[in-house]
Amino acid sequence: MLRAHPAVLLELVEEYEVLELLHARQGRDEVRRRMDDVAHTLCVSTGTRDVDAALIAARHQLPRTGVKNGLPPRGVTGRPADLLAG
Repeated sequence: MLRAHPAVLLELVEEYEVLELLHARQGRDEVRRRMDDVAHTLCVSTGTRDVDAALIAARHQLPRTGVKNGLPPRGVTGRPADLLAG
């Protein structure tokens, strides 16, 4: 099975977590749609079928790769903040 690059997994996990918080606070449809998109990508990237399993699999892969949670996400810049602005 192909594996996603650790930096990609980190970005996806962090973006999903931010979107989850935004959705809990705002309940906006566009946030929910983006969450669904990220959840699907996480599932495909980890070979799982639901977002909870995907998050567990991604987090399990990250420590072994040397990617630290303190790294700033690359490629996610602005998306969650754009959703807050509306």
